[in-house]
Amino acid sequence: MVLGIASGNAVAQMPHNMNEMQPSQREQTGQFQPIEQPLSNKIIVTVGGLGLIGLELWWFLLSKPKSAKAIATEGIQEITVTVDGGYEPSQIVVQAGQKVRLNFNRKDASSCLEEVRFPDFHIAQTLPLNQVTPIEFTPEKAGKYEFTCGMNMFQGAIEVL
Repeated sequence: MVLGIASGNAVAQMPHNMNEMQPSQREQTGQFQPIEQPLSNKIIVTVGGLGLIGLELWWFLLSKPKSAKAIATEGIQEITVTVDGGYEPSQIVVQAGQKVRLNFNRKDASSCLEEVRFPDFHIAQTLPLNQVTPIEFTPEKAGKYEFTCGMNMFQGAIEVL
């Protein structure tokens, strides 16, 4: 209680108008002083922030995943998938009833992308860094089958026609 009264008295004795204080007194009080920024700085920061928000919205909502059709040679549909911060292409189109070979070329050293999983085909394969790892299976039914990294953070899909 004594501390409350003492601090109340100290506040009452302080000048409430910053203009009444000498410059040396202003530095000692520890009070904040408003800093006025030029209008051009405010506009640049605002436009830059809005631009970054727009870029994020485009990236997550409007960008389309890269799609590719597997090329059939000697009865095997084959395509190379680059693993670098995700899967590219992340959408792969194949034909039903024909063997598929996906060649995963892992370039990203992050632990999340060490493994690829195809739950519908009961496949989980480790992907060594800087090596091509082939994964083969034969999709019998038309549909969309997803594949993910080992932590389920990166996804792709195989569309079987």
